[in-house]
Amino acid sequence: MIVLAVILALGIGVTLGALGGGGSILAVPVLVYVAGQTASAATATSLVAVGAAAAVGVIGHARLGRVRWGAAGAFVATGVAGSWVGSHLNGSIDPQVLLLGFSVLMIVAAHRMVTACPSCTNLGEELAVVAAGGSEPQAPAAPGAAAIAKVVLAGTVVGLLTGLFGVGGGFIIVPALTLALGMSLPAAIGTSLVVIVGNALVALGFRGVGAVDWTIALPFTIAMLLGSLAGSNLGHRIPVERSLRAFAALLIVVAVANGAAATAALIS
Repeated sequence: MIVLAVILALGIGVTLGALGGGGSILAVPVLVYVAGQTASAATATSLVAVGAAAAVGVIGHARLGRVRWGAAGAFVATGVAGSWVGSHLNGSIDPQVLLLGFSVLMIVAAHRMVTACPSCTNLGEELAVVAAGGSEPQAPAAPGAAAIAKVVLAGTVVGLLTGLFGVGGGFIIVPALTLALGMSLPAAIGTSLVVIVGNALVALGFRGVGAVDWTIALPFTIAMLLGSLAGSNLGHRIPVERSLRAFAALLIVVAVANGAAATAALIS
């Protein structure tokens, strides 16, 4: 079954590379139901895979100047407490309750994909400007107290989700950076990848590397990275909005199936 999990990880990576995010949220269900890991072990493996995929993505964005390192560092710092809480809750919550919570998270992520899809057009336009040799908009003015409070809240929530579920939380990070700090979408995406790497490392630090089954984590992560590289070459050839809606529908189907299985296990 590990071989099948690695093949599916390749598909997750392709989705991640083609759509620019979201695919990694399927890692935990695959690791639980295909690779046979416990919910806690699957979230630890997911931290490795998601963190590695984000780290690779950072390279390209950093070369194009789309990373705001100070904002990324501040975001990670605000998430440390949440990550600590989430990491400790992960080991104490009933595995089936954890999977039920993950189902809710998948539905929220699917909703964000559909409602945020109009931004895909803006992203395409801004990336075209950068590719043509243009520059991104100048950095916005210093944020006010309300904006800082929103970032602190978002950072804490993302840290909690990363520690608890092993997900990146980009669907929260990007809106927080664009709406609260006024970043352009390309800069927010590049910065969010740094945040995801930082949060994954923090959560792994709290859990300990012993929480990761490296015999599964390494091939799974490598397959995801290879798929992401292949998917990035497909991104400009597919209709992004239609693909996002289809993937959101897939997330809902997986969330319902996962929730039903977890509920049945709790009842039995």
